Amino acid sequence: MTNFFEGTEPLSLRWFMHVDMDAFFASIEQLDNPELRGKALIVGQGRRGVVSTCSYEARKFGVHSAMPIGEAKRLCPHGIFVPGRLERYREMSRIVESVLHDFSPLVEMASVDEAYLDASGMERLFGPVEEMGMCLKEAVRRATGGLTCSVGIAPVKFLAKICSDLNKPDGLYLLRHEDVPRFLEKLELSRIPGVGRKFLAALAAQGIRSVPDVLARSESFWERRFGKAGLGLLRRAQGIDGREIVPCTPPKSESAETTFERDTRDRDFLRTWLLRHAERVGARMRRNGLAGRTVTLKIKYASFHTITRQMSLPARTSNTETLYEAGCSLLEALSLEEPVRLIGLGISGFEKERPVQLSLLDAAPEREKREDREKRRACLDGALDELRRRYGGAVIQRGRLFTGKDETQKKEGVVPDVPVRDRES
Repeated sequence: MTNFFEGTEPLSLRWFMHVDMDAFFASIEQLDNPELRGKALIVGQGRRGVVSTCSYEARKFGVHSAMPIGEAKRLCPHGIFVPGRLERYREMSRIVESVLHDFSPLVEMASVDEAYLDASGMERLFGPVEEMGMCLKEAVRRATGGLTCSVGIAPVKFLAKICSDLNKPDGLYLLRHEDVPRFLEKLELSRIPGVGRKFLAALAAQGIRSVPDVLARSESFWERRFGKAGLGLLRRAQGIDGREIVPCTPPKSESAETTFERDTRDRDFLRTWLLRHAERVGARMRRNGLAGRTVTLKIKYASFHTITRQMSLPARTSNTETLYEAGCSLLEALSLEEPVRLIGLGISGFEKERPVQLSLLDAAPEREKREDREKRRACLDGALDELRRRYGGAVIQRGRLFTGKDETQKKEGVVPDVPVRDRES
């Protein structure tokens, strides 16, 4: 089998860099509060919440992201648990992104705490690629006031991501082109993106437990046995990844969800949280210049059975009140046969609509009434956004939420989850 890297000329070498912030949320908390430094810090609270991230001191006890808070407390009873501060984390993420653009015009933010760069051809500016990586790490440290990151450098994207995890924290790993075949030969299949537990079990059933085992099977075997996933694994085992850096990837959706510490059927309580989510989602959309048309309600029952319901709006919007009304309509259509554990609200359909030819049967007065209502709501949202931008998020809130926040949290107990922004992969 032809090696993907044979015959590569030095001048045509491609370098991809993956930058992964170290324990990002926890590190920011320790940066802002020096008393927390060196301690087992866990970002996440509540009886039923999950760990957003944790410091390396907590990881020594087996705590990790997405672990239930109860399990984290059992493993690390002396740990310090703090709530997340999403706006602060986004603020620091924007600082990091600005630094990365000083090193490459092609930067792809994969999430709030990780990014890819195209480092090809940057030697004249920064010297050898490993020196560029070290300079980048130091620039991030200075700009953020002391946060560290780990950097992986490789000929393709998926290998760069794997490499960034090899010398954590505050590490750098360079995988040279000529070393790729030997690196892949020793690589555990579980480290390859897309190979989860079920896929691993299916591979083991075929006697496939290593990259050499993958390469020993023909392309027709992988296509016949596992389809697209099989062919993808074969390409990765060959060191092939044709993906390029995609700057400013537009989001596919915006959403927010909350897990309650106690299950509930209280519809007023659920509507209150739909309004909170509509506020969060709408504000993020307006800040990013987005508008969507498809509203999604997510409900997880006490049995962990999860359902979603959707509805399409007459036109794209980012108005808080419109999102809230749509969420309430979807909620009212449900019988709530079980107590609710989690409620979420999201919106998608950001793509621009095609022009629609109006017919004489269209209800023009009703359409004009709706458009006028949307304009008034947009003006109100804009005024609230500006006040919060100038004086902080807590300076003003809607009357329906003013007296309910602390009381409902004391009454029911809630664990706000990190809002999810879906991105194209």
